[in-house]
Amino acid sequence: MNILLTGASRGLGFATASKLLADGHDLWLLGRSLSEPLRKLIDDYPNCVQFQACDLQDVESLRATLSAWGRQDNFRLDGVVNNAGVAYDDLVTNSNLTEIEAMFRTNVFAPIEITRFAIRNMLLHQTAGSMVHVSSICARKGYKGLSMYAATKGALESFSRGIAREWGSRGIRSNCVVPGFMETDMSASLTEEQRSKIYQRTSLGMATDIESVASTIVFLLGPESRSITGQDIVVDSGTI
Repeated sequence: MNILLTGASRGLGFATASKLLADGHDLWLLGRSLSEPLRKLIDDYPNCVQFQACDLQDVESLRATLSAWGRQDNFRLDGVVNNAGVAYDDLVTNSNLTEIEAMFRTNVFAPIEITRFAIRNMLLHQTAGSMVHVSSICARKGYKGLSMYAATKGALESFSRGIAREWGSRGIRSNCVVPGFMETDMSASLTEEQRSKIYQRTSLGMATDIESVASTIVFLLGPESRSITGQDIVVDSGTI
């Protein structure tokens, strides 16, 4: 399969890219920077990866990159993973509109633009493709300081369900994966006390495993999940 994946430089995106490459798929990666782990991964699969540095907040730059890829003869998408995301962590009483707008550009507007482009590509090539959008448990459970971030993920889930309804007749599926708190750069600012409180709220009493979430994403991209669409698959160590 040809898969477009955002945010592959680290964390969940990197784990997902590693699994997809190990399974023999070709990847088209978008990210703000090329991390050293991702560089090494690409070196291991030199003929299977195209990476383009792109700030997802910049819609014009994103469109230019997608258009350039679309002109390549081998650019025929089977799946998309909208994984990249940023978190603006603060109380709403301290909210900064500039920060909120930047977060919505990355977490909502960029996935919408990528999805629009991908569906057009799938229709052109008559591909029954799969869209996977990475949400967050924050959209389901309240966490202090994360209400604005949760709003972006709630919007992404609603968008995904609409896409599933709009394009299911053409064989195009759309689902969300909803991870619990993982040990990633995004959660690195949490104190040990905060982590402990979060994990105590789970059934398993532990962080959500990144590899488990990545495996769920890979499953939703493949033919084994061909009857699953319009769903929000929660992988959260039993938080809900």
